[in-house]
Amino acid sequence: MNLLNTVVLAAAEAEGGQATNPILPEPNEIIWGALSFAVLFFLISKFAFPAVKKGMDARAAKIQSSLDEAERTRDEANTILEEYRRQLADAKNESARIIEEARQSADKLRQDLKKQAEAEVAEIKSRAQEDIASQVERAMGDLRARVADMTIELTEKVVQRNLDRETNLALIERFIDEVDNAA
Repeated sequence: MNLLNTVVLAAAEAEGGQATNPILPEPNEIIWGALSFAVLFFLISKFAFPAVKKGMDARAAKIQSSLDEAERTRDEANTILEEYRRQLADAKNESARIIEEARQSADKLRQDLKKQAEAEVAEIKSRAQEDIASQVERAMGDLRARVADMTIELTEKVVQRNLDRETNLALIERFIDEVDNAA
């Protein structure tokens, strides 16, 4: 036998000689324990359990409201995110539109400058042609005058006499017209 059984038997002999089971309590202890349990159960179920249930319900409601608030906040954040994305897309579209407008403005300005340059070139060319024509006219006038003078000198030498000035000029003009018509 082991030491525990020895101790239990020794205690039982000391109390009256009858061996009792150390695990089973006495019947009066069972009655008092059951009565105490029933009173305690009644008091806990009447007062403590409703308070604990109320606290647990309040905590559950608080957790649920926190979850609902988190859901609402998440929905708001998603809405704001979508708004920012839309604004970003709008900004990108606006920047693309501005760039396109700037490109079109630059193309138009380039075309306007090209037209202006072409007009200036045409004007310069026209003025140059006018200058050339006036220079040709002046040169032709100078040439006529010189030809007229030379013709008068040659005519005087050939004819050996001097015709009056009007006759000489008429003769020269006729000669020049013949030369112009021949050319």
